[in-house]
Amino acid sequence: MITDGELTALATRVGAHLRETERRLVSAESCTGGWIGKVVTDIPGSSDWYLGGVVAYSNPLKQSLLGVLPSALAAHGAVSEEVAREMAIGALETLGGHIALSVTGIAGPDGGQPGKPVGTVWFGWAWRTRDGEIETRVAHERFSGERESVRRQSVARALREILSLDV
Repeated sequence: MITDGELTALATRVGAHLRETERRLVSAESCTGGWIGKVVTDIPGSSDWYLGGVVAYSNPLKQSLLGVLPSALAAHGAVSEEVAREMAIGALETLGGHIALSVTGIAGPDGGQPGKPVGTVWFGWAWRTRDGEIETRVAHERFSGERESVRRQSVARALREILSLDV
């Protein structure tokens, strides 16, 4: 299982990267329930690079706070590529900053369904290019383990991608 120390080290690396690139991060979380916000704000000085986030666990909050379209939820469900992308774009547009990440998934122990078993997680990242355009990236993972393990792996995966974005 990913440890608190590993998450702290990763968040510290993300913070240093964002400082160097003069970028600010925002987050939109569902299955991680604010854990990304907690991990990054555990780092002293994180207010220099993390503006804040939204925990939108319910579909109505995904719609009202992040602008996720009801049609995307109806057609694909909350745990989908489309919703992860819309959550990231919505966080970027609503909360500001330069880079947004989103996480939506099924951490378990219940909630799995055919095609979307427990451990299914979708991630979205949206960022503003230097000319102000918005670009996105999405990824899908199927994590194993208990609820806490799935959530820890999700936090790590979401943060790790920030280090690979060319922004």
